[in-house]
Amino acid sequence: MMRIRLRTLVAASGALALSLVSGCAQGGAAGSSAHTVTYWLWDANQLPAYQACAKGFEKENPGLNVKITQLGWSDYWTKLTAGFIAGTQPDVFTDHIQNFGQYADLKVLEPLDDLGIENSDYQPGLAANWIGKDGHRYGAPKDWDTVALFYNSKMTEEAGLTAEQLNNLAWNPKDGGTFEKAIAHLTIDRNGKRGDEPGFDKNNVKVYGLASNGGGFGDGQTQWSNFAASAGWSYLDKPRWGTKYQYDSKTFQSVVQWYFGLAKKGYMPPLSDYNVQSNQANTQVAAGKAATAFDGAWMISTYAGFKGRDIKTALTPVGPTGKRATMMNGLADSVTKASKNKAGAKKWVKYLASDECQKVVGRYGVVFPATKAGTEAAVAAYRKKGIDVSSFTKPVADKENFRTFSYPIASYSADMTALMSPAMEDIYGNGKPVSSLDETNEQINLILSQ
Repeated sequence: MMRIRLRTLVAASGALALSLVSGCAQGGAAGSSAHTVTYWLWDANQLPAYQACAKGFEKENPGLNVKITQLGWSDYWTKLTAGFIAGTQPDVFTDHIQNFGQYADLKVLEPLDDLGIENSDYQPGLAANWIGKDGHRYGAPKDWDTVALFYNSKMTEEAGLTAEQLNNLAWNPKDGGTFEKAIAHLTIDRNGKRGDEPGFDKNNVKVYGLASNGGGFGDGQTQWSNFAASAGWSYLDKPRWGTKYQYDSKTFQSVVQWYFGLAKKGYMPPLSDYNVQSNQANTQVAAGKAATAFDGAWMISTYAGFKGRDIKTALTPVGPTGKRATMMNGLADSVTKASKNKAGAKKWVKYLASDECQKVVGRYGVVFPATKAGTEAAVAAYRKKGIDVSSFTKPVADKENFRTFSYPIASYSADMTALMSPAMEDIYGNGKPVSSLDETNEQINLILSQ
């Protein structure tokens, strides 16, 4: 699995500890030397692709070896944070945009301005996202993902919904539009009544029309983000390094009220049914407990592998602005400031960001690499597996009808997440009014103004 979603990786106390010691953590990166570059990643599915890239790199750079360490998601970030403090961090690591602002502020990343990274060499926006507030580059584009609607084709066929209909849904925060009608119709209670039929029992649901991925924290990537963006809302006052979050927006709050209202109507599981470890949206679909789920491109192979399920994908619905929307997120490779082999590390990162490596990664059909040639290789690889990925690639190519947007890039992202997580769960799970986000937004912006 490529990524689950990074949460409070560096809590306020952790960030303080890091800021106090990062300047004196001069120990060599674990296992690094003049002849070795240490590289960390978290996705086991991508490990073979990067092992293949390492062989190519070592052939081009005699005398340099790449030592790859793959860690599970939670262990990865825990050990990386500890490594920054103790001086045992790798030379190069796979970076996540959510943590980029915090790492850049703490000055634990090495500038990569000399790598010759050009925006035009990558899919739109990917390279620009890794420029810090100081104007320096701290990440080389690695891959990207968008969000689409996965659906159980047997369930949609039984409900009389065609692929064409699912790809032409529209929504609004007042009555939910054709999207809510479809989700209601796909919902079935214990007595066989559908969500749009008289006598439907919302308290005893057998199959939910839409799976739940939780409250969405402050980004809502696979929850409410496509709805909020297609309603015209943005996280911050600026696309990158904004100074004010906008969770107090009436537009945003109307979207959140409608979205979590789907659970109140019985069309989406209650928050109590969701579990980040054992009952995510994909688990609900695999078990036949939900007919559809919004999820990211990193989950394509997971859904395709569900036994006895023919899972297909549809585009995100058209919103009040007349456009569809999806977050377009992307990982990068970063070099650590305390690396003892910066020259070798930068050579490896430049190679990772090249067409040569990214086409190799693309051919494994696990992720969409950041370069256009790498993306094309991935699309071809998925096609060979019989998987149509157009629901994920079309938003990137069709700017007239789609709005793609980044994960919110700002300082103190861990603090924002720490405040928004319980706030959204209170609305979803405890019925707290959406107006409560006014106070949360004020608290976040107070921290951001420091």
